[in-house]
Amino acid sequence: MNKPAVYLLDSDVFITAKNAYYAFDICPGFWDSLLHHHRENTVFSIDRVRSELLAGRATEDLVQWARQRVPHSFFFPVEDGDVPDRYAEIMLWVQQHPRYYDEAKARFAAGADGWLVAYARVHGFVVVTNEKPEPDSRRTIKIPDICQQFNVEYINTFDLLRRMGVRLHFRGPGL
Repeated sequence: MNKPAVYLLDSDVFITAKNAYYAFDICPGFWDSLLHHHRENTVFSIDRVRSELLAGRATEDLVQWARQRVPHSFFFPVEDGDVPDRYAEIMLWVQQHPRYYDEAKARFAAGADGWLVAYARVHGFVVVTNEKPEPDSRRTIKIPDICQQFNVEYINTFDLLRRMGVRLHFRGPGL
């Protein structure tokens, strides 16, 4: 029997959801589904993503949600087992890649993306990101391009919801 996939969410999944499709005030079911599937041990992220989420203003919905509703178990520590070694491999590949500008390499090194892919690679998890591959980009290093280079599966938020069987239903006043 196949074990269920485990999904590792990029900070952009949360930020884009909050700012666009699944704002807290109009689609609380999206956020509840993430917490539900976390309790089912299929949805997680990493501590570096948590830090990015908490970097916003304390009054923002996303910051409050991450602080008050999301258990610490949602965010794996990246200093785990072989993760630092896989991260070093990813960073070495990025730094040696002649296509990327130095500014892109520095931004990538400062963020959570490399750690996210390294963690997924070590544990066989699926990365969830809304980024699209940009193999010819020189100015940005995209998660899908790193995933492809290191044989890590990635999907977007909509595919995650479909795979988890999430259905967001309308319930109007009085219904």
